[in-house]
Amino acid sequence: MNTNFSFAIKSTRFDEHYQPSDNTRITTNFANLARGARRQENLRDTLRMINNRFNALANWDNPNGDRYSVEVEIISVDIDIEGNGQTFPTIEVLQTTIIDHAHNKRIEGLLGNSFSSYVRDYDFSILLLDHNQNQARFSVPENFGDLHGKLFKYFVNSAAYRQNFSKQPVICLSVSDSKIYHRTENQHPVLGFEYEPNEASLTENYFKQMGLQVRYFMPPNSTAPLAFYFFGDLINDYSNLELISTIATMETFQKIYRPEIYNANAVAGERFIPSLQHPDHSLTRIDYDRAERSQLAIKQGKFAEEHFIKPYRAVLEQWSASFAV
Repeated sequence: MNTNFSFAIKSTRFDEHYQPSDNTRITTNFANLARGARRQENLRDTLRMINNRFNALANWDNPNGDRYSVEVEIISVDIDIEGNGQTFPTIEVLQTTIIDHAHNKRIEGLLGNSFSSYVRDYDFSILLLDHNQNQARFSVPENFGDLHGKLFKYFVNSAAYRQNFSKQPVICLSVSDSKIYHRTENQHPVLGFEYEPNEASLTENYFKQMGLQVRYFMPPNSTAPLAFYFFGDLINDYSNLELISTIATMETFQKIYRPEIYNANAVAGERFIPSLQHPDHSLTRIDYDRAERSQLAIKQGKFAEEHFIKPYRAVLEQWSASFAV
């Protein structure tokens, strides 16, 4: 039985001409934008927001606020379980590249940013829901996220990863709307004020299974903190421009998808309780259907169950039991 999985990595430019591939999760934030009658305007406006936010944060030696622009690539990772060339879409992340127009040079940004996974859809939208269907109190299944976490760590430590990427990923997500966040005295010039949650969220524990730790920062002129998931040392392993590329990209997406939190008309204070029912917020001009996205997560979780979890259950269980980084 094969227990040496291989990965195929593909890159797709995210620009105003982007069209999702057949293997892209429709619920992925960047894919969701590229649909409907206003798809090209959505994409163009999103990229403009990313560039404006980048220049606002990278304001040194940038008097006109137009020195930089950001290119975004969608990195799709497919896994071959049996070694026969048949693959299943494992994860999708984003890779940023910074264009310095003052010196006409390209600067590598960060890999990660967004994080998309069919297996995570299965865990949260199928396994977790089924487990709690007849429970009086919410609970998490035993070994929840264990397989997904091991697959992610296996990829990050693979030869395919080392051949394509020079640094470990940083994933930037929304804060949980079920936790309370307290501002600390720690302030970074780019990441801003650090916040700490009152307790770990389900997402935080899930990403811990992937080997990632988390810190929460609210960048300058933001309305709410962002969650930064990373290996190593977030502050010292990455340059300011690299961190800004992630902030500009992911804060833009969050303003579109969670405007109640990230496009609110009031800034998070010392004690912050995020809410998706917060009425005092502004909408972007970009079309987005959040209800449809939630419904599709269940559909895509079932797809993962049918085409990955069930057919490969035996080999995945054997591989997981013997897994070591």
